[in-house]
Amino acid sequence: MRISRSFFFLFPPFSSVLQNTSFCSTTHSKPKNLSLAPGLHLHLLIPPATPPHHLYRHHRFSIASPAPPSSAQTTTPSSFLPRQPRAAIIDREAPAESAVYQRIEFLSRLEQATAGMAILALPMVISFLKPQACSLSLFRSVIGVNPSRFRVTRRHFRRTTVSAISNSAFQQQHQHSSTEPNSEPPRKPLALTFSKLFSGSRCIFHLFSSLVTFFSVSNSDYWASVGCAVMQCSNTEVGAGTMNPLTFLRVLGPEPWNVAYVEPSVRPDDSRYGENPNRLQRHTQFQVILKPDPGNSQDLFIRSLSALGINISDHDIRFVEDNWESPVLGAWGLGWEIWMDGMEITQFTYFQQAGSLQLSPVSVEITYGLERILMLLQGVDHFKKIQYADGITYGELFSENEKEMSAYYLEHASVHQLHNHFDLFEAEARSLLALGLAIPAYDQLLKTSHTFNILDSRGFVGVTERARYFGRMRSLARQCAQLWSTTRESLGYPLGTVSEPAHSTSTQQFLEAETKTVLDDTRSFVLEIGTEELPPLDVIYGGEQLEGLLLQLLDKQRLGHGKIQAFGTPRRLVPTYAFYQIFVENLSTKQSEREIEVRGPPFQRLLMGRENLRRPLRVFAVDTMCLWTHYLERLMVRKTEYVHIHVKEAARLTSEILSEELPGIISKLSFPKSMRWNSQVMFSRPVRWIMALHGDILVPFTFAGVLSGKLSYGLRNTASAIIQVLSAESYASALMTAGINIAIKGRKQSILEQSNMLAKSVNGHIFVQENLLSEVVNLVEAPVAVLGKFKESFLELPDDLLKMVMQKHQKYFAIIDDSGKLLPYFIAVANGPINELVVREGNEAVLRARYEDAKFFYGMDTRRKFSEFQSQLKGILFHMAASYKKWKAEFFTYIFCTHLFTLNKSEKLGTMLDKVVRLQNLVENLGLELGIAEDTLQIVKDAASLAMSDLATAVVTEFTGLSGIMARHYALRDGYSEQAIIGLLAELFYFLRYLADWTALWVYLAAGCQPSSTNDQFGLRRISYGLVQILVEREKNLDLLHAIKLAAALQPIHVDAQIIVMSLGSLHLNMDAHAFVTRRLEQFLVDKGISPEFVRSVLAERGNSPYVAAKTAFKMRALSEDHLFPKVVEVYSRPTRIVRGKDYDSSYEVDETKFETNEERGLWNALLSTRSKFTLVLLPHFRTCIEVDEFIEISAELLQPLEDFFNNVFVMVEDESIRKNRLALLKRIADLPRGIADLSVLPGF
Repeated sequence: MRISRSFFFLFPPFSSVLQNTSFCSTTHSKPKNLSLAPGLHLHLLIPPATPPHHLYRHHRFSIASPAPPSSAQTTTPSSFLPRQPRAAIIDREAPAESAVYQRIEFLSRLEQATAGMAILALPMVISFLKPQACSLSLFRSVIGVNPSRFRVTRRHFRRTTVSAISNSAFQQQHQHSSTEPNSEPPRKPLALTFSKLFSGSRCIFHLFSSLVTFFSVSNSDYWASVGCAVMQCSNTEVGAGTMNPLTFLRVLGPEPWNVAYVEPSVRPDDSRYGENPNRLQRHTQFQVILKPDPGNSQDLFIRSLSALGINISDHDIRFVEDNWESPVLGAWGLGWEIWMDGMEITQFTYFQQAGSLQLSPVSVEITYGLERILMLLQGVDHFKKIQYADGITYGELFSENEKEMSAYYLEHASVHQLHNHFDLFEAEARSLLALGLAIPAYDQLLKTSHTFNILDSRGFVGVTERARYFGRMRSLARQCAQLWSTTRESLGYPLGTVSEPAHSTSTQQFLEAETKTVLDDTRSFVLEIGTEELPPLDVIYGGEQLEGLLLQLLDKQRLGHGKIQAFGTPRRLVPTYAFYQIFVENLSTKQSEREIEVRGPPFQRLLMGRENLRRPLRVFAVDTMCLWTHYLERLMVRKTEYVHIHVKEAARLTSEILSEELPGIISKLSFPKSMRWNSQVMFSRPVRWIMALHGDILVPFTFAGVLSGKLSYGLRNTASAIIQVLSAESYASALMTAGINIAIKGRKQSILEQSNMLAKSVNGHIFVQENLLSEVVNLVEAPVAVLGKFKESFLELPDDLLKMVMQKHQKYFAIIDDSGKLLPYFIAVANGPINELVVREGNEAVLRARYEDAKFFYGMDTRRKFSEFQSQLKGILFHMAASYKKWKAEFFTYIFCTHLFTLNKSEKLGTMLDKVVRLQNLVENLGLELGIAEDTLQIVKDAASLAMSDLATAVVTEFTGLSGIMARHYALRDGYSEQAIIGLLAELFYFLRYLADWTALWVYLAAGCQPSSTNDQFGLRRISYGLVQILVEREKNLDLLHAIKLAAALQPIHVDAQIIVMSLGSLHLNMDAHAFVTRRLEQFLVDKGISPEFVRSVLAERGNSPYVAAKTAFKMRALSEDHLFPKVVEVYSRPTRIVRGKDYDSSYEVDETKFETNEERGLWNALLSTRSKFTLVLLPHFRTCIEVDEFIEISAELLQPLEDFFNNVFVMVEDESIRKNRLALLKRIADLPRGIADLSVLPGF
């Protein structure tokens, strides 16, 4: 951005501006429409009795400055400009009773009087908009302009959007005040829009400064130049710009909406007393909304960075996956955190839902973090050092504010009063909704959200209570969204509606042009799907799917080919994309010809007469492209003679086939999370280009409105934006020349080689986690490793904490020495050519701030003994339940489970401390089953207590992944017994962590919180899935039903452990608690690659013990490949099929005296021998200890006797006693697999 030296321009109060406009007359005409931007105007709703200048919300600009010097004082600049800061302030709301304001006149000696002033706040704009052509003209609003400064100011205006002021207001004022003889004559006032008024003021607010200051970094000029209306912040505390009604309400519905505004965002949980370098309780965001997606939103964002003076070729700018969601607003979207040199500076999101309503069209949200961007631009390492304006730092203005507000949020806010405030705000919002007032109701919702955030910062909101609060706020947000949408529709959508995107040009003309000349040989084929940055896992999933789908297509279409390779990278340039590539070697240019045989009607129908002959033959001839019946032949099929014909299928061109089939292949790609953008097509991220070449021939097709071509794109920070690919064979070399490594293995190898070399330079080794390496590999296209350093004093923090920050939050690789000790170095992996010094310093600054944050939390924890944290759990509510009687009466009014908690809080499930006590009791009851010796039981109980206590610590609250790990650290630091610490370190700890949730699982079900197919807000599936995972991986043989009964008995409300049934009128909710867990076990085993048939077979008999069931399923999968396995299945299948459904007494005992044949006696003796061998390996009380391989081996002894029996013995004889005896014998054989597996569900049984 070019900054011109200009004086401080002071706008008059908004009401007085109205006096000087052609809009208002002296006859008290009421202001109704003010132009906000070209085509977008401010619509003011004013009561009939309201004077023309009285608005319920208006704008005022005022100035705070020391008094001018007295006549006795010297008038030198030094005496006129004292050091204390001064500020120009724009009021968001002025009193409604205010009369006509006097215009603010320019002070004498303007340069001196306003030097160093700072803009502290931005105007607020009304949300009522209506597209009526009415503009605001401003003139005669400036008095006393210094003529010597006029020309400079005027030249500056010509470079800004506020040229209207230059040509009207200033020139007319100059006519009255200038003493120069050659003054320009006055001109007619030109229209000035509201956006120009403020965007122009932003430029004027720079006083004799070339420094990029806080107000200039808002970037409103750039976004105004691309069509955004520049508006102002909310006057209610919000946690993010997303919550401003200009975003939340305006993204709803079909109306177009492009807006940009600055939003001070208040997040009590980020309070740090002003000590953290880049974490503040009140920070500033710049919010941009583009509705609908313009198609080049990422390109617009990159250009906005350049507009701020950022040289993108010097920096490492990356889009890191961020699947954003707001439980409070019922909103979610897919997008990225945008990192510059490791620091998150922007969030970029495609909104998919808001207020629980599906969005169409989709809106793009771009949210800048202004403080962080300014720190980078000004090269400072702390927000306090930011130059807010010339001579005034951010710290001078706001450090005391940070200290005092942090003290309020973290220490002094009254929890009791906050609970009351939340209830009052919620009640007010509901009453306003009942009156049909969406905007004031939404204001009250914002107040509830801020109140909750303060409660959360005080640490008095547990996991369950959080879900309850979220449910209440989400309900309000949904009702506000629905009411707003209904209101806009009833108004006929005043801003118009978004039209459907135009369809791309048909591919047929391209196909005809490209396929005129095709050589009869093989050529390579390449398909590249260019998208915006894909999540790392989606790069892998998509490549694997594309490879498989294309292979199926080529084989199905008889297209000969060589090796198929799938590649993937995270993204590309202009507008910065990711892509999938499929490369096929030696793909035929056309199909191979084939002759197929087509069967027609039966020949007998042709002998029924001449008239009947023609119709079936004619239809068959048309279908088979056969002209005359003498081509027909006769063929016998299953004793019926048919007419048939041999048809030669002509070979089609490969490019023609691919053009038809590739859109369908791409549409079949599935991802864990998909999104829409400017079409109804679902994909992981927006598709921006497609390249498809067979040799040098374009394969034309359209997908998601994108037409395939011959172009690819290079790295964003290089000069070569477009890569011209001449042929598929030259594709790899073209990308290599552009510096892009398309092979995942190649990038991985490059990262390891560079990192190892850098680590050796400081006498260390990289600490590599495979999952982190896999993620980093798919975040870059051209990896460049950068070695960074941090202060050794940070090594006083626990290693686990330092590694967590480096690896999870920053994607850095830690460096350790030969003994495994952490060294004060790290490795960041940048993307593409960079200024290494700039990127290193940026990443070091980011990690320093992260470690300062960790140090802050760790210091808060270590000021106290670890034992004190257990008592603090008493202040964290675990759950509040409602009585069933009240719930039944209100059920249809309160649909969601969270609402039942608001009905009756008399039955408490207790606090987190109560949960710890229940956990200790459960450990004592289950100790023996878990294999815990009696002499160590007390140690385990102590470990159970410690395992939960760290939930109240500041470190675990911020870094939840360290739960349990910090408990061990704090306990060891405070001198707990080594035995207790060993108990925490042992594998039993992992079970204890989930056992706590296990005790609560059944209470949630009893309280009516069963998860539905679309909602599991208490994470019950996750709890039970994690439990079975730990039981399997830690090899704990636990009887689920017994554990359920023990856990249920410890709860403060009644829980039926086997089945929970609630009858509510005609509605019945059934939840088999045991089946709920076994379904999670089934999902766990299927996720491990075991076929569903094997899983169901095992769970039917061994589902009560997850570990035994899993071990059996894994062994069964391995045994299924052995030739003996299907034979044993057959052993049990034949007896089972015979006795199934037969009408006889199943308790009938086998009577040896009724055997008539040797085969019966032989089978009976083999059965007795088999059962005795089973008994040798069975526990007295439980049958699940027998291994499935032993079962298969022993059962093989029945093969021959059973075959002899069925070959020589007829079971269903007329003699009833003989028949029952033989059925009883087969029933005993069919029952042998019980307790091991239900073989009847296996294929082929």
